[in-house]
Amino acid sequence: MTKKAIVWIREDIRIEKNEALAFASQNHETVTVLYIYNPKLFDKKREAQKWWLSKSLENFKTDLDRFNISLEILSDDEIKVFSNIKKKDDVTIYWNKVYEPDVISNGKKIRDTFIKNEISYKYFKGNILLEFQELTKDDGTPYKVFTPFWKKTEQTYLDKIPSKILKIKKKQKKTIFFKKTISPKDFLPKNDWFKKFDKYWTPSENEAKKYLQSLIKNKIKDYSENRDIPSVEGTSKLSPFLKFGQIHVETIWNECQEIKSKGMGYRKYINELGWREFSHSLINYFPQMLKGNLRKDFDNFPWVTNNKFLERWKKGMTGYPIVDAGMRELYETGWMHNRVRMIVASFLVKHLRIHWMEGEKHFKNCLVDYNKASNVAQWQWVAGCGADAAPYFRIFNPILQGEKFDKEGTYTKKWVPELKNMPNKFLYKPWELENKYQEQIKVIIGKDYPSPMVIHEEARTAALAAFQSLKKN
Repeated sequence: MTKKAIVWIREDIRIEKNEALAFASQNHETVTVLYIYNPKLFDKKREAQKWWLSKSLENFKTDLDRFNISLEILSDDEIKVFSNIKKKDDVTIYWNKVYEPDVISNGKKIRDTFIKNEISYKYFKGNILLEFQELTKDDGTPYKVFTPFWKKTEQTYLDKIPSKILKIKKKQKKTIFFKKTISPKDFLPKNDWFKKFDKYWTPSENEAKKYLQSLIKNKIKDYSENRDIPSVEGTSKLSPFLKFGQIHVETIWNECQEIKSKGMGYRKYINELGWREFSHSLINYFPQMLKGNLRKDFDNFPWVTNNKFLERWKKGMTGYPIVDAGMRELYETGWMHNRVRMIVASFLVKHLRIHWMEGEKHFKNCLVDYNKASNVAQWQWVAGCGADAAPYFRIFNPILQGEKFDKEGTYTKKWVPELKNMPNKFLYKPWELENKYQEQIKVIIGKDYPSPMVIHEEARTAALAAFQSLKKN
């Protein structure tokens, strides 16, 4: 066995339950942790995540220092970096898997490079409960419906013998392997809009543990009801930590199993983990959905191209307060409440009939928790063109959604302060307030806050007619 090890990290920025890192530290004299920042994967596409990644690696470096393990960051293409490692370097490469089709394909090329250069390597299961190849129907075909998929996944996972958890071992000395490394600050976005994220997030493994404990102690009991109320801290907010692997999904699962009284809140939250598993299965069995509709009949859907409307939607200036609140929360914090994500997505694809891929692209750029599998699967679910999708005729009424889930207007008025004096009776349809009262509260609709882009009833009728046109083709 070689004296040196390199642990290639991607979506596993953590010390605990990091199989590749633990195994390397147990079996080699020196360990170098490598992160390869590939500009092609981030350039003008994932701006919010550049910030999260930069902060995460800064904190991870501090954690690794305690074990005399160096963190080295290169800006380059992965295959190019690994092609420069030769047998004489006397090093073994380790990594944990990532479950995206293009990443898996790239991994095969990297393994071929190692074989060619006679480099030892070993990889481990990634941040998932079960690898997608383990879950198929009895006839060997993949699932397209969530409920039977998750039922079998849960049972299969529960039946598995838990793997032994290796712990990271402190090394005697720290060494440097690569030259021309970069700092985490070197890939922060040029636009400084991300700076406000510091008010809302601390991207670290330790913070992820705090969020998990808060979920178990304070949130999960009432999760079933509170997860739909955006003014309440009712969701786990673990999604960005999961995306970057600052916590393993098995750690979350195990903590949840320790809950003595497992009520509806527990079940609803566990199902959310199930949707994450389901999304990863879908994109690997049906990779075409990453570039288009899973349901091919939607290829003929009469989408509308309207850049003016798209920009107003992005800026939270649609004239529908609950929609605008969500879009402004996203821009301010890099995150959006899950219920509101469904509302703003439905508004884009059904009220405006703008292609779901435009929304997916915007979320990719702005979400700190952007996950390719979940984002694509959820947008197609809302649009009606994905697996186990919501029917297209399920069109959220943004007025009723606001009145039902933000009854007191706490969330909406926080993110749309122009309407702070608007009576709750008119908050989600402010255009109905008489002009003289608009003047009294100093918010003129069409001036201080936009008039609605579209009329709900008319937009709904047009959307249904567009959907019906698919059946004629």
